[in-house]
Formats: sequence, structure tokens, C-alpha cells
Amino acid sequence: MIRDFQLGVEGGGGFVMWFLLFCAVVGIGLILERLFSLFIKARLNPRSFLEKLTSTIDSQGIKAGIALCDKTPAPVAKILRSVLEKAHLGKDAMEEMVTRSAAIELSFLDRGMALLAGLTTVAPFLGFLGTVMGMITAFQAIALAGEVEPTVVASGISTALITTKWGLFIATPLAIIQILFSGKVDGYTRDMEEAASGLIDYIIEQYSKKDK
Repeated sequence: MIRDFQLGVEGGGGFVMWFLLFCAVVGIGLILERLFSLFIKARLNPRSFLEKLTSTIDSQGIKAGIALCDKTPAPVAKILRSVLEKAHLGKDAMEEMVTRSAAIELSFLDRGMALLAGLTTVAPFLGFLGTVMGMITAFQAIALAGEVEPTVVASGISTALITTKWGLFIATPLAIIQILFSGKVDGYTRDMEEAASGLIDYIIEQYSKKDK
């Protein structure tokens, strides 16, 4: 693989290979960051946390629920905390806070996803660009030689196609991982919305009981 990269740089690919290397490095960095954010920092199950939170509120009150959210470094905890802060103001106030805090937390979950998707699109095009440049170099070599020698043509085309290979080699795993991450974000988002709605319904029910 290292040999292929060197051939691409030395051949018609030239600077395109360095752009492809940049795409690969940035892509790997984004993957590592998203793995940490989505599977470690946001690993909390929203439904399980909601059950724990309502149990805490039942036994110790809303302030204890807020304290529990403060101790939990996960997006869903921050959203549910915003609901508890406005619990005394009614349903509309709580729903408004969910909308505001959800926008902030969703930006955290989606961070880097657009760039990752962009890399999956750009890498193949860079590969094709390198191939075209390599083919041009190969034909120029033929023109200078004044005759078509199989070794000259084969070597030039081989070097040119290396950039396409690397473009697809970089883009394919990035595209698969981007799809998996997007599914993870969508699922987590749905769970957060359900948890927030469940907490609002729970609080309204609790307040209605107190009024009676």
C-alpha cells in the first residue's frame, strides 16, 4: 500500500495523492472523535435514565432530580434537566426549554457528520482527477517517445489508476461508517425526544395529583 502511494505521488497523481492523504487523516480523526462522543460520552440509555430520574424525583423531589442530571455527563441528562428547571411553569414552558436545549445537544451529536459525508464525496473525485492527470502524463510520454510501447502505456495507466484506487479505498469505509453513525444519532435523538416527552407527562401528572 505504501508502494502504491509512492507510485501515485511520483506518477501522474502528484499533488492529488497528498489531498487524498489529507482526506484519510481527517476522516480517521473524525471517526475517533465520533466514536468517543457517540459511544462513550453519550452512551447513556435515555429510557433507563428517565426511569432512574422519575424514581429519584418520587423519593427525593425535583431538586434531587436536577442534581442527578448534573452528575450525568450525557446530552439526554442536560435536556431533562432543562425540563425540571421549568417544571413549575407548566407544559408550554417545559416544551420550549426542550426545544432550545435539544438544538444545542443535537449540534453536539451531529458535529463533524457533514464533514465526514463531504469526505466520502470528495475522495473519489480526487481519485478520478489523479487518474485523468496520470493518463495525460502517459500520453505525453508516448508523444515524446514518438511510438507506442506497451511498457510505457501500461506503466502510465497503472500509475494513473492508483489514485482512483486510493480515492475509493478512502471513501468506501468512510461512507459505511458515516451511515452507521447517522443511524446511531437518529436513534439517540428519538430516544431523547421520547424521554423528554415522558418526563413532561410525568411532571404534569405529579402536579395534577398535588392540586387534588
